[in-house]
Amino acid sequence: MLAMTSIDIDTPHGRAVAHLRAAAEPAGLLMLGHGAGGGIGTPDLVAVSGVALELGVSVALVEQPYRVAGRRSPAPARQLDAAWIAVAQELLTGEREGLQLVAGGRSSGARVACRTAAQTGAAGVLCLAFPTQPPQRQGKDRAPDRLYELDAVEVPLLIVQGEGDPFGMPPAAPGRDVVAVRGNHSLRSDMNAVAAAVARWLPGIVSGSG
Repeated sequence: MLAMTSIDIDTPHGRAVAHLRAAAEPAGLLMLGHGAGGGIGTPDLVAVSGVALELGVSVALVEQPYRVAGRRSPAPARQLDAAWIAVAQELLTGEREGLQLVAGGRSSGARVACRTAAQTGAAGVLCLAFPTQPPQRQGKDRAPDRLYELDAVEVPLLIVQGEGDPFGMPPAAPGRDVVAVRGNHSLRSDMNAVAAAVARWLPGIVSGSG
């Protein structure tokens, strides 16, 4: 595995940290965000990072400011989005300027990548365990779904979703591929299937044929 460099990045809502592994001659940059209460070391993020690096795509695993500050409760969406955009702008400078960006993440991080795809100039978006609809709580009305966040993405989109995910299974659509794998929201049950789905999709995005 290539050496990791940690880059502190000031954002409108505090310091974020991008953990960068750079390919020797990168074909692009895959920027991945974590889930709401988790970190960058989840098995799916690690597996996807390995796939990208094998394909010659640099990887940046991004810790949002609230996590860097030691908080587990996520910041409001507008703050997450603003911080993510600031990190993307900083990463695509210097020797990385001009690299094609693929934005993504797991769960909450996937939502951020979708909402900001246009602002970051992403060539594609990768969603791991997109939380389509929160599970219904007893005695409560069912929360509205979040399909509008997926529908708003205008670049190629891959969703890798556990067949038993309590947050639901988003439908496929033009420009939106959905790959169902064994398991639930954690995607831990079949890392090989998760990695294979990304390995099939990512080359077409960074080569410009996605």
